[in-house]
Amino acid sequence: MPSTSWGLEPPYPYAVDRLAKLARDSWHDPAFQDLIAGFPEETRPNADTLLAHVQDLTRRDIKAVYLKQLQGKLWKTGYEDGDLRTPLFDDVIPTLEAWKNAGKTLAIFSSGSVQAQLQFFSFVQTGSTTRDLKPLFAAHFDPTIAGSKLEKDSYEKICSELGQKAAQVTFLTDNVKEAEAAKEAGVYALLVDRPGNAALAAQDRERFPVIQQLTELP
Repeated sequence: MPSTSWGLEPPYPYAVDRLAKLARDSWHDPAFQDLIAGFPEETRPNADTLLAHVQDLTRRDIKAVYLKQLQGKLWKTGYEDGDLRTPLFDDVIPTLEAWKNAGKTLAIFSSGSVQAQLQFFSFVQTGSTTRDLKPLFAAHFDPTIAGSKLEKDSYEKICSELGQKAAQVTFLTDNVKEAEAAKEAGVYALLVDRPGNAALAAQDRERFPVIQQLTELP
């Protein structure tokens, strides 16, 4: 049950830049107002306030559901327009295929919306073309479905949905707090130490198995 720390360049900056442009150029457009309708009312009196709120959430790494849902919608447009492609680390595709062929059930639990996950894996860059990896996955979960990634109950719910005992499920993440919640639920949690991820403290490396590539999974 890996999380979505697969790619070299997540499309988050695209969503932020796209939102800023729309807010500046199309604030009074009904379509744009529909797009931000899920934001708290006090955060959307004008473009400056909205963008300041988004910047604050980003700075504090607050994974607000309404922001993730908006990102998913903006990414959908970007992928469909050809502006976005999903680059993955070289080990990801062959390892996922090997796991799938070995009969393992693959699922995604991400703070990004399910819509965003589906877009992310629909346009995976392979050379000069793209590939749809969605058939590799049996299920997708986000906080609106499973709950917070920092809560034990979320992982228990996912295991139940997958029809698996917690001890039979492996969760890969680059977030120590997510690993703690999964472990508390009885799930086997590993930390993935990829380039660009936050540095892991020595005590975290002692508490959890750490891998740098999916091929290193014990």
